[in-house]
Formats: sequence, structure tokens, C-alpha cells
Amino acid sequence: MTPVLPGSADAAGQPATLGVMGGGQLGRMFVHAAQRLGYFTAVLDPDAQSPAGRVSHHHIQTAYDDPAGLAQLAGLCQAITTEFENVPAQALQALARTRPVAPGAAVVGIAQNRIAEKAHFASCADRSGVSCGPYAVIETLAQLQAVQADRADLLPGILKTARLGYDGKGQVRVRTAVELAAAWAELGGGACVLEKLLPLTAECSVLVARGWDGRVVSFAPQRNVHVDGILAVTHAYEGNMPPALAKSARDATVSIAHHIGYVGVLCVEFFVVDDGSEHGGLVVNEMAPRPHNSGHYTLDACDVSQFDLQVRALAGLPLPPPRQHSPAIMLNLLGDGWFDASGQPREPDWPAVLSLPGTHLHLYGKSPARPGRKMGHLTITGPDVASVKTVARRAAGLLGLPGLDGI
Repeated sequence: MTPVLPGSADAAGQPATLGVMGGGQLGRMFVHAAQRLGYFTAVLDPDAQSPAGRVSHHHIQTAYDDPAGLAQLAGLCQAITTEFENVPAQALQALARTRPVAPGAAVVGIAQNRIAEKAHFASCADRSGVSCGPYAVIETLAQLQAVQADRADLLPGILKTARLGYDGKGQVRVRTAVELAAAWAELGGGACVLEKLLPLTAECSVLVARGWDGRVVSFAPQRNVHVDGILAVTHAYEGNMPPALAKSARDATVSIAHHIGYVGVLCVEFFVVDDGSEHGGLVVNEMAPRPHNSGHYTLDACDVSQFDLQVRALAGLPLPPPRQHSPAIMLNLLGDGWFDASGQPREPDWPAVLSLPGTHLHLYGKSPARPGRKMGHLTITGPDVASVKTVARRAAGLLGLPGLDGI
């Protein structure tokens, strides 16, 4: 990888341009980070009103697998990334024939399929020191019947589609063999994974950035609170989890990134389970081959954000170890907050929220607001953890956010 330097130009005099597949909020924040360094940007997304497309130098409004659109993106850009894992792997393969693409199609393909992802975690468990929880693959009626007959230890559990399930979608909790069969039919009778329900005490995630040269830097693990399968609160400060667990999570994430030769920003999510030890044990849950919702606090609490590192890794620039300068709590803002208790549209009370010290509001430019839709996030920073928690509780109360008991 020859570095793509900020402010440089190609042989035709065109400014250095970085591309991103996907035009959502993660793409938007990537675009902002790239533009701060002086790069031009290009976004490929079919939505004319995509958040990233609206702020980029170029918006290629085509399907992700459109050959003409992909050729146009490759012609504009010196290097290309993706903002979400469900971009067709074939599209990334096509782009990689002429341009550096990070992360690559093979890595993204692992994250697209829970079956492949579980197998990957199992293959590097000896090296990472952390394994995934008990599970079974169900792709056929015969496999379903085998699990019903021989794997009662997996119940109660959660049945998840192998593909396209996220933020609580494509998932059904099951307690019995009869419920398992009904859930499999409800999910379409296709490829699924049955995961045993574990006694969780907490959830956490780790963000790392790995360069083309194999250098890895990381943020400290963040502790996460989910409501109905969607991230509600992220705690990012020293002492948010026991040091030994934090080290294990970070070491495991670095090991996973090395194992697959990852390039870019990678997030790995973990469960902390009650295993009888003082602080519990770690179980790896899933990975995201991109920046992550739980890392949005880095925009306001760190000297380089996860998006800064995504740009640097893609462009082949040096990766400085990030330094967090303020404790932080991030609150996810879903479209539910744009409606009152009777379902009538309303505007959140931004003046009251922004009058609180240390509040940083990020809205993603999405319209219209819908329940469950990620509209933005609010990060609270301050001089100490106690003051950050106090402001976060007040802000969550003003906005009617869930997860107050998790602050």
C-alpha cells in the first residue's frame, strides 16, 4: 500500500480522494474526518438523501452492486472502505481489482454471516484466550431436529438469522424445543444460529485500528447498556470495568484482528458472564468490520476519534495511540424521542439539553424520525466520572431516554 497523502493529487491533477461504500451516519462521520485532513470524498449509496452523500464531494447514487457505479467510484478514489458489513462482498472484490479496499471482502464476509463468524472466533480462541458461548448451527430441518433431541443444554436460548440480523432484528428468544421450531419457521426456515442464554453481568466492546503494515492501536474497552437489543448507553472512563477484564478484552480483540490480517477499524463486542469468579468471565459475541456506535464518544473525549483512525488506516498513514482526555458517557438517540407519550410528533428539548455542561449533540441528518431509527447521539464529557454521570442522568430524563438505570 502506497500511502495516500493528505493534500496530494494524482497524475491528472485530481485531488486525493477516499471512497466509502454506504451513506449512513458512519459514512458521514468518516467523510467529515477525511475532509478535515484535506481529502476529497466519494460515497456510493442508492439513497439520494443519505447522510454521508449529502456532505461528500461526490455522491454516486447507484445500487451497491451496480458495475457502472463501482467503476465510477474506483475511478474517483485512491482507496475505498465500507461503513457497514452488509455491502455485497462481490462489490468489494470488484473494487479491489484496481484499488486498495479495507477491510477486504473476505473479512467483511465473515462478519456478514454469524456461522462463519462463530467458526472464526472458535479458530482463534487458543490465541485470543476468549471463546464464544455454546451454540448450534441450524440450516436444515434435520439439524433442527438434532438440536431438539440432543442439545437441550442450549435452551433457553436466542435463535438468530445467520445474515442481516442486528439491533435486535432477526432474533427470537426460545425456551423449549417447541418454541425453537416455531421460531425457526418464523425466521423463514433458513440458516440460523441458536445461542445459549448466558447469565450476563455486563456487556463491553473494544475498538482497534490496524494498518496495512500490521501496526495496531486501540481504545480502552467501553461498557455498554442495551435496551431491546439496541445500544442505549456507553460508559467510557477509567474504572468502567475491572482492569483484568479490560486487558483480556483488549488483548483478545487485537488477536482477532491479527488472525484475519485486518486493515481498518474493527469493533469486537463481548459478554461478561457470571462464571463464579470475582469479576466474571468474557465471552466474545460478535464483531463489526467498521467503526461502531459504542465508539462515538471518541469524537469528543479523545485526541483522535475512531473515524480519524479509519481514515489513517485506509490511507496508509501513521496510527498514533489514541489518548482519552475526558471521561465520557454516550447516549443513543432513537426516533422514539421525536414523539410524545400519545404518539404525536414533537421536537426534543434541545435548548434544555444543551444548557447542561459538557454536552455534545450529534444529529445525523436523517428524515423523517421513526421509532427505533438511529437519529443521533449525545456525548457528555466532564472533569470527573461523578459529574459526567450526573449530567447524563439529567439529559436522559429531559429526552425521555431508556436505560436510565444503566447510568
